Formats: sequence, C-alpha cells, structure tokens
Amino acid sequence: MISDKKTDELPLEQIYQFLERFPETNTIIVNGGDPLMMKPDYYWPLFNWLDERDYDTTVSFTTNLWPFYKNPEPWVELFTHWRMGIHTSFQYGGGRLKGDFSEFTEEDFWKCSDTVLEYCGYRPEFIAVITEENIDRAIDNVLLAKEMGVECKLNYADASGEIKGQPFLMGHLYEVYLEIHERGLTEWEFNTKQLLDRLANKATQCPQARNCDEGIRVLQPSGDYYSCGAFGDDREKPIDFDYEMSGGFAYPLRNEPELQTMKQACYTCPLFDICNGCRKTIKDVKQAGMTEPHCRKMKEIAPRILEMGGIDPSKATPYVNEERDFIHV
Repeated sequence: MISDKKTDELPLEQIYQFLERFPETNTIIVNGGDPLMMKPDYYWPLFNWLDERDYDTTVSFTTNLWPFYKNPEPWVELFTHWRMGIHTSFQYGGGRLKGDFSEFTEEDFWKCSDTVLEYCGYRPEFIAVITEENIDRAIDNVLLAKEMGVECKLNYADASGEIKGQPFLMGHLYEVYLEIHERGLTEWEFNTKQLLDRLANKATQCPQARNCDEGIRVLQPSGDYYSCGAFGDDREKPIDFDYEMSGGFAYPLRNEPELQTMKQACYTCPLFDICNGCRKTIKDVKQAGMTEPHCRKMKEIAPRILEMGGIDPSKATPYVNEERDFIHV
C-alpha cells in the first residue's frame, strides 16, 4: 500500500474485491509508510471478512514498531492474532530516524523488540536495507539477529521512490552473503538461504523471484495497481485493475523485452538466475549504465558463489533457453 499522500486510505472494499477474484491469496503485506499510521479499527473488518469466509489468508505488517513501543496496548490483540505476522526494520549507519529526526539506534531497536516480546510473546524478524554507506556493517545486522534469536533479511537498495540515481552494486552484497555462509551464520539471514535455494534450482521469493508477476499484486490508496512494489514506487508497469477483476490476467514484467536480461551474454552464464532474478534490478542497472561494472564484479566472485552451492565452477552449466520466461497471451 503506497501513496503520495500520507492521509490516503486504501478502501477495504478494493481488498475484498481482489480476494474474491483471487481467493487463493496466501498473504496480504501491509507496508508503506507504516501500517501503524492507521488505527487498529481499520484492520479488524478485514480480519472479520476473512474469518466469515474461512479464508486461510494471513496478514503481514512491515512496521518500524515505534508507535507500538510508545503505546502497545491498542495493538496487542491484533499483534497476537493467528493471522498476523509482524516484521520490522533496522540498519546500522544512521539510515533510520525517529519522529524527531534523531538516529534510531541499536538501543532503540532493542527497546521496540523487547516491548513486542513482553506484550506479545515473540520477537519480530527484521529487514536491513544495505547501501554503499553502511555495507561495512552489514554483518553486524546478522550478528544482532543471532543475538536476538530471529532471522534478518539483508536487501540491497534499489533505485526507487526517494532513492534515485545510481543503484547499489549488487555484487558487493553477494560478497556479504558469501561471508555469512562462510562464517556459519546462514541460519540467521534470509537471502543467504535464498541464494543456496537459487543455486539448487528451488523456488525463491523477492528479491530473487524472476517470475514474481504471476503471484504478487500491489494495491495503492491512489487506485494504482502493480505487480511489484518497487515499480509501483516509480509508477511504472501498471496493471488494469478492472481487467484482472473481470477475469483477465496480466504479466507486465515477463512480457517486456528490456526486462528479460541485463545483456545477451547473460544467457551463456551459469549465474543467469542470480544476476537476473529481479527484473527491477535489471531495469535499474541498465538504466544507470552499470551493466559492465556489475558483470565484472559478479564474474570475480562467481567461483565462490558456485562452490557455495556445491557446484564445480569448471563444470557449471550455462543458461541457454532464451524463451523460457516469455508468456504469450
């Protein structure tokens, strides 16, 4: 749920319409913005609607938890509901600020996490956005997750929304994933596990889900409708909501030739699915003219990545099927 105006509210009727069209929906992820900007009363009708229809759908909040820390009581019943999943965010290097624009410190993060533990009986997992400015402390997030007994997710910053210009060089974060694996910390970091799954040709999730536009939809208070939150931030690749609600289905990313691969040579590289796993990353890297710097960095660490997955680099199989990802409708 993304909007230019913080006061905009997504009509629940639009969610109900979507769920009636796609009753197999597994999870509704609420982010933005922050889900706690809305009062709990906004969400209970959705939970009741799901209960009345016996849907298995869960709801996930990605929240900074600061409002909960300040006043937990109104949220406890919602946070402990069986449908609810809570994720939060933290990163070293001053990337997160509190309402008074002071730095959200590790001490602040512990206070928020401890409050959820005290009132709800669990600690939430967290996401850290890694940039060139804070990558030297990326591993510290994983060590913090281990200390808390939760899993973190280290995501590289894409060039969307308020973050414009040159995207993060993805290879630098893949070096961090390698270090996480080599230091025996894989249990505590989501994307390192995903990298191992990708190397084993198993299904993966964002930001390593090449065919994500078959299973993700983004509803925005403004009425915009997308298959990717990052493209939605940029107001690119929209979908016609009425078309899909009437029975159609769109693949707005897989049918775009410029989003298939960073360059043609990728099709002969065993790291094809690693570098081209996210079509937003493909777009960002190509648009910034960073394809060759990206490629050089990934080739430098390719043997270590392949060996991490138990693959002999000298026997790695190239990706050769150029038509695999195209959907013709």
